[in-house]
Amino acid sequence: MATYDLTPRIAPNLDRHLVFPILEFLQERRLYEDGQILKEKIELLNKTNMVDYAMDIHKSLYHTEDVPQDMIDRRVEVVARLKALEEAAAPLVAFLQNPNAVQELKADKQYNLQMLIERYQIGTEQIEALYQYAKFQFECGNYSGAADYLYQYRALCTNSERSLSALWGKLAAEILMQNWDIALEELNRLKEIIDSKNFASPMNQVQNRIWLMHWSLFIFFNHDNGRTQIIDLFNQDKYLNAIQTSAPHLLRYLATAFIVNKRRRPQFKDFIKVVQQEQHSYKDPITEFLACVYVNYDFDGAQKKMRECEEVILNDPFLGKRVEEGNFSTVPLRDEFLENARLFIFETYCRIHQRIDMGVLAEKLNLNYEEAERWIVNLIRGSKLDAKIDSESGTVVMEPNHPNVYEQLIDHTKALSGRTYKLVSQLLEHAQAQTAR
Repeated sequence: MATYDLTPRIAPNLDRHLVFPILEFLQERRLYEDGQILKEKIELLNKTNMVDYAMDIHKSLYHTEDVPQDMIDRRVEVVARLKALEEAAAPLVAFLQNPNAVQELKADKQYNLQMLIERYQIGTEQIEALYQYAKFQFECGNYSGAADYLYQYRALCTNSERSLSALWGKLAAEILMQNWDIALEELNRLKEIIDSKNFASPMNQVQNRIWLMHWSLFIFFNHDNGRTQIIDLFNQDKYLNAIQTSAPHLLRYLATAFIVNKRRRPQFKDFIKVVQQEQHSYKDPITEFLACVYVNYDFDGAQKKMRECEEVILNDPFLGKRVEEGNFSTVPLRDEFLENARLFIFETYCRIHQRIDMGVLAEKLNLNYEEAERWIVNLIRGSKLDAKIDSESGTVVMEPNHPNVYEQLIDHTKALSGRTYKLVSQLLEHAQAQTAR
């Protein structure tokens, strides 16, 4: 199943620290040899300040207690640099740790800068030192300290670019600490800035959206309401366009969210068109399953893809597992996916047949006869299916459902205003881009 592993596509869009949980998952699932994963970890760690962690992995990889001299030298360098940054940021850190002093701060950043200089002899150099200290703490793996200092830095910072960089760091730290509620707040804050900021070029804005969507996967598949919110974000025109042009592999996660989340079904028809359009640039068993059911009406193919989908989900770092209190535990997403996938097959199959043989249906749903009968009875009882079972003939008889002509008209025209708005927005963006040139 390493064929469907998206890590090579996803990792370049993540902060290197965010890649570590993915490598831990892949190591646990044994999709690759241990030695290969350990080498990747060391390569990542060489670009961070987590020298002790790198030493431990080196010992594990080469079965030795000795470590290279360059690692030892690097550790000495990191400790010295950390001490120097700590001293440079000390005046401002001391101020921030004083509750009475902090109360003097106001929403006006210019006032705060003037007040800090006049009363505490703290200037822009100390504020910049706090940023460097926070960044260094993050690189050392102290995500809690980094998150606190970055939050405090943003309250004082007047440089919008540096403030944006600090927000990215804060988001990464919250994700790595699994603070999903706070991480979601930071994600939304970052989205607002990205959508409203004037970037040097449109492509820079697109790239920021792509980074945001990749980082959001950690949150959306761990947060209680994440499977709804990933649709709200990824299915927005600007973000969906970014996916189609630069990151079509993200369709896997949007497709999964649509399948397990019934509350967003009105948008589903348009998404199927996207899946169909992008088959040449990206496909995997999950997107192919949707194409089989809704584009090709290939129910035998859909059944085969369902089995492949189960493996894909189990071996995907975001869909197969999630971190809870430091331990990996199986998410019931696979069960929800398979249940809803069967329902998708059944609904579509029923739309084109009035009387269905129970044995054939059981085969299409990848269930035995008794399981299929029980499953359909539960659907009928739960008012999810307008049908009845003919036990004598062993068939399911669908009740005729002819939509009212007015309902059909409304269904075909209700999206016109949205499409008009989309067209006008695109024209305005194009005009603005031309003016900027």
